Amino acid sequence: SPGLSSAGAVFILLKSALGAGLLSFPWAFGRAGGAVPALLVELGSLVFLVSGLAVLGYAAALSAQPTYQGVVRAVCGAAVGKLCEVCFLFNLFMISVALLRVVGDQLEKLCDSLYPNGTLSGAPQLPPWYVDQRFTLSALCVLVIFPLSVPREIGFQKYSSILGTLAACYLTLVVILKYYLQAESLRLTEPPQTSRSSSWTSIFSVIPTICFGFQCHEACVAIYSSMRNQSFSHWVTVSVLSMLICLLIYSLTAGLYGYLTFGQAVASDVLMSYPGNDPIVIVARLLFGVSIVTIYPIVVLLGRSVVKDLWATPKRGAVAVSEAHERRSRVALTVTWMAATLGIALFVPDIGKVIELIGGISAFFIFIFPGKRLCLVCMTGTRSLGPRKKAALIAWGVLSVLGGAFVCGQSAALAVLGLLR
Repeated sequence: SPGLSSAGAVFILLKSALGAGLLSFPWAFGRAGGAVPALLVELGSLVFLVSGLAVLGYAAALSAQPTYQGVVRAVCGAAVGKLCEVCFLFNLFMISVALLRVVGDQLEKLCDSLYPNGTLSGAPQLPPWYVDQRFTLSALCVLVIFPLSVPREIGFQKYSSILGTLAACYLTLVVILKYYLQAESLRLTEPPQTSRSSSWTSIFSVIPTICFGFQCHEACVAIYSSMRNQSFSHWVTVSVLSMLICLLIYSLTAGLYGYLTFGQAVASDVLMSYPGNDPIVIVARLLFGVSIVTIYPIVVLLGRSVVKDLWATPKRGAVAVSEAHERRSRVALTVTWMAATLGIALFVPDIGKVIELIGGISAFFIFIFPGKRLCLVCMTGTRSLGPRKKAALIAWGVLSVLGGAFVCGQSAALAVLGLLR
């Protein structure tokens, strides 16, 4: 029943957006050619991000559907609804890969701190086989993540969201404090300069990271449906406030200070740029690692539900499924999902390659589907709007769809080129 307060809605939107994307914003600043062009692209993207949330809330009110897929199906038709489910499934799958990739990076650094590559005599020494990332990540998946992912319902969701928000805030503080307090040997002797040779391609390469980092649109329909005050103006206020806080955390803190600390040399996972034996950074790695270990089962749970929705037909939906059959299918789906995502995560060189793909998929949820819904709603309803306002909104919807197609194509091209290199 509706009863979520405004502050609660802002907090849930924040914890839906804040996550592993925080680690990659300093790297995105470097790819864009500096802090200034990256911030300008972010501010421009913020307009589309907020308008997408506003359109989704308005469409949810018209369709009375509690989920993103349900709103798309009700407004855009069954065929587009199926496309939305496919995109949602692929998006969840790639998010799972990104989460495992982040966990693998943190395990690698933690093992390096325990077994440094060297001895007291100065002769190089290979680390033991059991600290190899391929073994540690596989063992963690089998022994910890898989048992957490198999249950039909996951009771620790509320704790994992709090832990993820805590990890994001702690990382932000670490990046800022390290910029001012770390040893001079780790900081750049001069502030990084914006590259004058930055092309439009390099500047817009920050967009996939923005889409990945600000991605909360899939959850916003459920959040809106749970709010106590569901007026449109109130929802717009909640959306604007949430996105501004995300912008502050992502850009003016972690992204900016991480880039100023390491410049163009920053890794796609900013924690990988810090030394492995730093106690403060080790705490950040542990927090992020534990939060992701608890978030991954939630993504698997959502993925299983989408697979079942895609597989279901009216005839199949009417057939009762036995408890044993449901348990076997649940375990089989979980094993397949985990094996596929783990296999990709072990062979992907860094999280940047995964983010480029996820950014393209996210464009469907942030730009394309909201833009299409805005056009359809304006053409079929809203009689109270004048012809000029209606034409302006339709034009904005078309621009949003075209922008999403551009982001999707660019992200796919960057991902393919990055993997071929």
